[in-house]
Amino acid sequence: MNREEYLIENALRKELAQGRISRREFLQMTILAGLGLGGVSALAACGPAATTAAPTAAPAVPTAAPAGRPLTPSFYQWIVDLHPGIPDVNATFPGLNFQIAPVAGFDVARFVAEGKNKESTWDVYVGMTPFVEMASLIKADVIEPWDNYIPKDVLDDIIPSIRAEGTVDGKMYGWPFLLDIIVQGYNSAVTTKAGIADKPPADWDEYLANAQKVLDSGAARYGATFDAHGWRSLAPITHSISTKVYYKLEGDTSTEPLFDFTSEPALQALEIMKKMLDVSSANALQPGATDAGVNQTPDEVAFAAQQVGYYIKYQNAPLRFAAKWTDPSALRLGALPKQKGGEGSTVFWNTGAALFKWGQNKEKAAEYLVALTHNARIWKDSIGGSSSGHPGQLPPYKSVWDQLEKDKPDWY
Repeated sequence: MNREEYLIENALRKELAQGRISRREFLQMTILAGLGLGGVSALAACGPAATTAAPTAAPAVPTAAPAGRPLTPSFYQWIVDLHPGIPDVNATFPGLNFQIAPVAGFDVARFVAEGKNKESTWDVYVGMTPFVEMASLIKADVIEPWDNYIPKDVLDDIIPSIRAEGTVDGKMYGWPFLLDIIVQGYNSAVTTKAGIADKPPADWDEYLANAQKVLDSGAARYGATFDAHGWRSLAPITHSISTKVYYKLEGDTSTEPLFDFTSEPALQALEIMKKMLDVSSANALQPGATDAGVNQTPDEVAFAAQQVGYYIKYQNAPLRFAAKWTDPSALRLGALPKQKGGEGSTVFWNTGAALFKWGQNKEKAAEYLVALTHNARIWKDSIGGSSSGHPGQLPPYKSVWDQLEKDKPDWY
């Protein structure tokens, strides 16, 4: 068994143990993945299946797709949870077979298993983050570029840096949808109680000093908090110091450089994080409670409970969790602090959609993505907030921003 097969089998065994798939489904998927009788041996080793409640939105069993099937998109659960306008889009596509993707913790093993057999239950996956799983899905021959299907005017309308993020070797594999940017947030009720001026700290020295004041004054249990995952903390804090932290291995002909964890700016960023940890909760480095550790992280819990003054994360986190406060209007957002003399940059990424190479309805999938990513209600609810929440995720199109600037709706 090679490494890829080993990873697929382990992922499927985990889903079986958690009750997310049945023993029959486990055998079907191991066969699809080309694992042969190894799946039978693995099933025997798992023992009898545990009795668990079925998930409320269980993903479909990967089987060969019948001819003429309806458009079948698959969404990462959190996107559906944060954006209640999605059903409005679905209603405009009669017969749509909307499903939740089996990708907790960015685990795409089931997509890869089907791809190895040149099949796909789904046509499009909404939830792909370019820097996380896109490269592996391309390498596994699971997804294909959108270039032959996306309308040229839509392609040209994508903000250039966002388009570049989803592009590999000149082809766009990631159709962008939801933009997140690492920022700072703070609870002004806490900082005011600590005697701190109501303005975002401009640099890391001020940020850390203010966090210490919050702690010393007793205004909150913690001075500051952050998400320990590297792409949510180390990378953006490093960029606030310098973006010149990338290198290429000798002989590497790819277009993408690698992050240098040993660079001076990265080491400085680690020092800043260490100082933040001193004024944060003891469990700040622990994994989250949901989604294989990447969500409901300790920072989110502390900020929602009004136990902390300052917060570093993508903008949708403070917006969502401040909604649980006694006074949500106490939330403030600002640019990520910079190092004195540093670049003052940050990190963004876009969660978007992948087109399955072995899926069907590719032209229809492109029509669906045009409708989804331009839906007025989704952007109104996301930017302005709604009764269901306030994710604050942003659109990837120049024309949408131009229209907002022109119309200036009261929620903008």
